Amino acid sequence: MADGSRNDGRSTGSPVIHGFPHLETVRSAITALYRRLSYDGVRRYATSLAPVDAAFCDQDDLYLGAQRVARAVVQHLHLPDARMIVGFRAMEQAAAVELAAGPEYFVELNDRFRTHRRDIGAALSHEVTHVLLHRLGLEFPGTRDNEILTDTVTTYLGAGWLLLDAFREDQVSSQKLGYLTPEEFGYVLAKRALAFDEDPSPWFTSPQAYTAYEKGRARALQDVRQPPLTAAGWAGRRRYAKDRLRARDHPDTPAAPGVPYAFEGGRDGLRVSFACPVCHQRIRVPVRGRVRARCGLCRTVLDCET
Repeated sequence: MADGSRNDGRSTGSPVIHGFPHLETVRSAITALYRRLSYDGVRRYATSLAPVDAAFCDQDDLYLGAQRVARAVVQHLHLPDARMIVGFRAMEQAAAVELAAGPEYFVELNDRFRTHRRDIGAALSHEVTHVLLHRLGLEFPGTRDNEILTDTVTTYLGAGWLLLDAFREDQVSSQKLGYLTPEEFGYVLAKRALAFDEDPSPWFTSPQAYTAYEKGRARALQDVRQPPLTAAGWAGRRRYAKDRLRARDHPDTPAAPGVPYAFEGGRDGLRVSFACPVCHQRIRVPVRGRVRARCGLCRTVLDCET
């Protein structure tokens, strides 16, 4: 639909892509979210959507239950004047929402959710986040990147654990909602968990979702163990020392591919830039040994050995 946003990331029966192919776009989405909402705005979402608020059983009335879950997601995302009208129809994608001026928004869910009610909350969380981003005026160019933005924001603001929990895979079938891979959902969920001191693992009903979360968490922990952060491992610090020595002699040498930092010269001496491990905004600090840096975007204080 011309004025709608669609979740074309549904995968049922086909092989599920794994790994971290969209990681740079995900990180850009986290940065964009902090820039649009500010640190204080993001902190308003410190508590995730509770499992009981998204619960949907076969005994619930289909339409009343869907409206109840939609209202819970709307309230969680702080859209108090957004009224969701939920319907069901046969369609290729999992769900769609009309992004009109409001205050009423029409969400259509795939007919399959009539009998797969446990995943209605996951589909609605993505579509309601489309409404939030529409109101914020936050979007990425192109359908693919914009859907990645939506998945990332849904997860980082506390409703996207439902999307990861909708991932199920066995030897004969598979199901996944969203554009992110399961491990990327786990990565964003772990970034949120680290930022808000939250453990989402008890909420998973899907064993495959828990495994994906653990893999994503391991990748997220790598972000806080990269030089010049003091938590970096021995191998990373050793390479950093070699690169720093080279940069002192040749300060304009481009950083090697895959290196998470870059050196630059200036009138005040050598400086190193790197991504904040929380919001991924670039930070620049002087190369002068042990320093503490404060990210101006997410207010994280970082101990560095430059």
